[in-house]
Amino acid sequence: VDLKECLQSAEFISSSDGNFKILDDGSVYTTSAVSLSSEKKTFTILLKDIQEEVQKKIHVSLVEDEKKKTRHTRDTVLKRTKRRWGPIPSVMLENSLGPFPLQIQQVQSDTAQNYTIYYSASGPGIDQDPKGLFYIERETGNIFATRAVDREQYPSFQIICFATTPDGYSPEVPLVHTIRIEDDNDNAPYFTQDLFEFSVPENSKPGVIVGKMTAEDRDEPYTLHTTLKYRIVSQNPPVTPAFSLHGDTGVISVLLPQLDRELVPSYTLLVEVRDMAGQPFGLCTTGTAVIRIEDTNDNAPSFKQLQYEARVEENRVNVEILRVSVVDLDEPGSPGSGAVYEIIRGNDDRSFEITTDKNTNEGILCVVKGLDYESAKQRVLVIAVNNEAPYMLAPHSQQLSQSTSSVTVHVLDVDEGPVFKPCQLRLDVKECEEIGTSIGRYVAEDPETGNSEGISYRIPPGQCNWISIDENSGEVRTIKVLDRDVAEMRQGQCDISVLAIDRNGKTGTGTIQVFIQPGNKNYPRITKTEYIMCRDRKPICLTAQDSDESPYSTPFVYHITDRNLASMWKITRHNDNSVYLSPKDDTPYGIYNIPVSVTDNGGKVGENHITVNLCDCVTPTECNGRTRLLSGGNVTLGVWAILAMILGSLLLLLILITICGCCGAGVMHRHVTDDCANHNLIISNTEAPGEEVMDHNIIPLQNTSDQGGYGIKTGDQQTFEMVKGRGHTLESVKGGGHQTLGSVKEGGGQPMMDTCRYSYSEWHNFTHPRLGEKVHLCRQDEEQKHSEDYLLSYNYEGKGSLAGSVGCCSDQHEEEALDFLDQLEPKFRTLAETCVKR
Repeated sequence: VDLKECLQSAEFISSSDGNFKILDDGSVYTTSAVSLSSEKKTFTILLKDIQEEVQKKIHVSLVEDEKKKTRHTRDTVLKRTKRRWGPIPSVMLENSLGPFPLQIQQVQSDTAQNYTIYYSASGPGIDQDPKGLFYIERETGNIFATRAVDREQYPSFQIICFATTPDGYSPEVPLVHTIRIEDDNDNAPYFTQDLFEFSVPENSKPGVIVGKMTAEDRDEPYTLHTTLKYRIVSQNPPVTPAFSLHGDTGVISVLLPQLDRELVPSYTLLVEVRDMAGQPFGLCTTGTAVIRIEDTNDNAPSFKQLQYEARVEENRVNVEILRVSVVDLDEPGSPGSGAVYEIIRGNDDRSFEITTDKNTNEGILCVVKGLDYESAKQRVLVIAVNNEAPYMLAPHSQQLSQSTSSVTVHVLDVDEGPVFKPCQLRLDVKECEEIGTSIGRYVAEDPETGNSEGISYRIPPGQCNWISIDENSGEVRTIKVLDRDVAEMRQGQCDISVLAIDRNGKTGTGTIQVFIQPGNKNYPRITKTEYIMCRDRKPICLTAQDSDESPYSTPFVYHITDRNLASMWKITRHNDNSVYLSPKDDTPYGIYNIPVSVTDNGGKVGENHITVNLCDCVTPTECNGRTRLLSGGNVTLGVWAILAMILGSLLLLLILITICGCCGAGVMHRHVTDDCANHNLIISNTEAPGEEVMDHNIIPLQNTSDQGGYGIKTGDQQTFEMVKGRGHTLESVKGGGHQTLGSVKEGGGQPMMDTCRYSYSEWHNFTHPRLGEKVHLCRQDEEQKHSEDYLLSYNYEGKGSLAGSVGCCSDQHEEEALDFLDQLEPKFRTLAETCVKR
């Protein structure tokens, strides 16, 4: 049997059946022959731990070994067996008085006459039989004990007896005989400790367990010899019994409801333990238990004095002025006696502070902020005290109020230096103030007299030298022009220390904080002053900047200061800092230097000159740094330029005469074919969202042969032919009103001829007003404001145009002979680039 698995600390192992013996290693032996019946043979192994008072049981069942038996014909059903010798176990009293040798038992066999003890085994823990303890008479089989036996040493014995015949034959099976030693109450109980120490908080309620006293007895367990009883023999000090003791378990509990550590700090109990269930004839032993009463904060601290006085000089800081002490009956050094002081009245300005000296438990009163004798000659403080641990009210006691004490602090007068009021003075100064401007006054007072007589002022060197202070009056003036953008200023602020000195040489210090307010020191200026404006006359956006802060910056007001230029140019507001500059309709091309004044919100005016090159171009790059002007502009031509123009005109006149001579024979009277120019020019009545540009009812006009310049030839399909003229530009002819080419011709008084040619001036008078009006309309949105990107170039007109080729009017009838278009005037060149399919 595995005993360790069941109870490893077993000290006592026994069997409920005397026929079986269990050794310490778990081996089970039979002490006699065992006969099994039809039912199972069962017994119990009992394991006990005496010290821990633990008991375990192991149930063992024995069954017959079933073997198949072959029955032969000669076997009989019944067989006789010989009676075995088997005496009952013997009992021997512990510490028996004899007489010795003392007969224990007699063992006999029916067939043998000689008896010997072959082997003798002792109980648990004994390896061999003590020499000479037992012997057996050879002839009778009587077993004798030679002396008394101690049960605690030998609780039982098992001896093996042998029976033999005179000739030495052993007819019997060896007999295992058990001799049990019956216990005698020869051991008194004893306590497991020499001194038991316990502790319990004071004011504990009755029934609270304090501790347990434990005793043991070496006699046989679970008998009266080991049944113990406890009782309190005496209590020291011998006052009202404070504790009770449970007689069976030895547990000590609180009995007195008022355990006061301040009265009795500890108790000593003398406890008796007796076996035989406490009977007077039982054996007994006494033990000692010391019970210490733990402290609780059931005593509030109180001041030794109710009033204190202290003295301190004014302006003294971090100085000890008083020590206060308290009385506390709780245990010294414990949280229940540690004092915590506080000032509950008279310290609104936090000038005083009180702390605790951990060594002496005293309160130390200090001044942490200088006192002013002139303000208060004495201060009255109220100090209270508590403990570190919370207060616990003892049973059957009343709540105590918090202990307080008053402290009167007398302030002693000391000669002091001047004091600035306030200690920091703020002065706001506008930027760019003139030198010598008075910006304020900063004076100090003598605390004793309360006035400023006899006090002088000065500014120590090493500071920003923007201001000065009058030595006698304290008046502050500027000595430089204040500028908030210099490095010495921190965001427009400068701190200056000022000293005040009285007649006795005592000094006081104050601070002047100079805040420089932003001023209007910068002129607004236009960032970009040179522009190029092409024929679309798109307005120029002028933008100004001002380094001043609000309110001395935006919004800006723009104005053209020159009257003549103001009549030719106009300014339109865009936002707070930008405007549009645009020419009026009749402003000629040229370079203009326009003086523009910009006024900021503070009234400061900045003069600017804007240079605008009003150029006859499509894009600013065409001007290429020079002015492109038409007739009417202020342009001066050189000698070589005039000579080149004259030679060109003569050459052009010669070519025209030659062409007219050739056309007189046949070309002059033939009409242009239908598809002559329809591939390059198409009729477009709408150029952009807006009204029509050309009239559907254009009356074909006749042209006299002596008209020169650019002309238009109109056929039945309203086809045009452009030929070179001389001496005419787009600006040379001024036209007005909405009229047709025919009306223009008729107005000139020339007879109508069906030559399909018109002079350039007639064509220009008709188209120029309409093109200009259309371009002006396209540059405006629905609210009549200027807009951008309204004019789109026509890159592709489509296929199958009804107009003929421009080249059809030439003598060679070549559609691609359009080189003459490269020498056209700027406006006509733009129209040609739009019409010609490239």
